[in-house]
Amino acid sequence: MPATSTLPRADSGPASTLLDAARTLSAALTRLRFAPPVAHVYNPLEYAWAPYEQYLRRYADGPKRVMLVGMNPGPFGMMQTGVPFGEVAAVRDWMRIHAPVHKPAREHAKRPIEGFDCTRSEVSGRRLWGWAAQRFGSAQDFFAHWFVLNYCPLALLEASGRNFTPDRLPMAVLQPLYAACDRHLAVALEALRPHWVIGVGGFAEKRIRAVVEGDLIDSALARSLRVGCILHPSPASPAANRGWAQAAEQQLAGLGVALPS
Repeated sequence: MPATSTLPRADSGPASTLLDAARTLSAALTRLRFAPPVAHVYNPLEYAWAPYEQYLRRYADGPKRVMLVGMNPGPFGMMQTGVPFGEVAAVRDWMRIHAPVHKPAREHAKRPIEGFDCTRSEVSGRRLWGWAAQRFGSAQDFFAHWFVLNYCPLALLEASGRNFTPDRLPMAVLQPLYAACDRHLAVALEALRPHWVIGVGGFAEKRIRAVVEGDLIDSALARSLRVGCILHPSPASPAANRGWAQAAEQQLAGLGVALPS
């Protein structure tokens, strides 16, 4: 379970709500069992709880205009820092978040958790947070109206160390995983009340739509939400490698999301 907080506990507000929701999500996912080809399961909400808590307490401080939703942790991002798309330099130097990170219960030799000592760069996180820094300036200015969340906090690894994406799980595991992650996303939407909720990649958009079109959130909120998708910044995407920031901004403009000049 997540470590005991080292920060003052807020009695109310979005950050407190999201922290409680993350604890509930982590507990639900811990009960799941995964069969081969999944060999290792990393849950940053357990071993990297401290920086994730800082992220929520510092930046989930009120309603947001835009919520970006990713899929699940990358090996040199959230797996290391606990922060979505959490490329170490961006989290430490731009967000000013730094906290102890422990080890997962079963660590893959090819995917060691080094926390903020990790020297590898998460390309997706470098692109996303680098764009945010270039376009908005300070982290405070970005998070004043935007927030970033991952749909699923688990990183699933094959025996080789290769990432295994959640959508490829058998239905017997996928259904309870979706149920837990859907409830968590619904709580986040209720707490942050965004105008736009945008999937970073097609998988996240599908899960957003499942929540918005279901019965997990208030119907008035569901009707008010504008759902969309932007290109995922993964280096595995040829389109992202040709210029992710420009492509994402074009897609945001198409959705009607205004950006600072």
